[in-house]
Parts: sequence; C-alpha cells; structure tokens
Amino acid sequence: MASEARARRVADRIAEEIADILLKEVEDKRLNQVSVMGVRVDRELAFATIYISSYLAETEDSEILRALEGARGFLRSQLAARIPLRSFPQLRFRLDTASEYGARIDELLEEIQQENINNSGEQGEN
Repeated sequence: MASEARARRVADRIAEEIADILLKEVEDKRLNQVSVMGVRVDRELAFATIYISSYLAETEDSEILRALEGARGFLRSQLAARIPLRSFPQLRFRLDTASEYGARIDELLEEIQQENINNSGEQGEN
C-alpha cells in the first residue's frame, strides 16, 4: 500500500501526462476539447479517477466520456510508458462538476446577501 503522499504524487504526474497526451497524441477532435481538472489515485494504486471538464455543450459530455472510455487502453499504455510503476492503475473518467457547484453556491450566497439588504432596509422603515 502506498502512502497518501505517494498516491498524490502519482496522481499529479498522471494529470500532467494525460493532459499532454490528450493535447498532442489523441486524434479524436472531441478529446482535444477536454481539460484535466484533477486525478485521484487510491492508496493501493489500483485505480486512477480522472476528472475532466469540456468546453463543449453539456449534451456532448456523454459523447466525450464514451470517447475517453474507447481510448482508455491507448491512454493507459501511453501513461504506463511515461510513468514507471510496477503495475499501472486502471483508468476511470468522471465529469468534474466542481466549477458548476461553486457557481451555484456563489449564486445562492448572492441571493442571501440581497435578501439581507432588503430585510435591513424594511426594518429601518419601521
């Protein structure tokens, strides 16, 4: 079992290398529109979950995930050639929704702030 620090280092290296591979070596144009937002590797180094974001419309997200799944073997072999590990982790791809989640939190906080302003104005009138 690898330490948390080692798993983090492996995840960082996978993120760096897969971004380079997607940009320079993958011929599928859909995958050239993908950004690697982060990678998580479990402590056993058995699985690497790659979080991606796309600049394309949301309706194309499932198509991008399908393309990544189809390229999984190629991507894993390219990564294994670049990153020396005894056994290379299996790749899993997930859409990164953190930016959407953060934007929604910002909206809600702004609404609350506006309500507080409106309520304090009403109290001042009484």
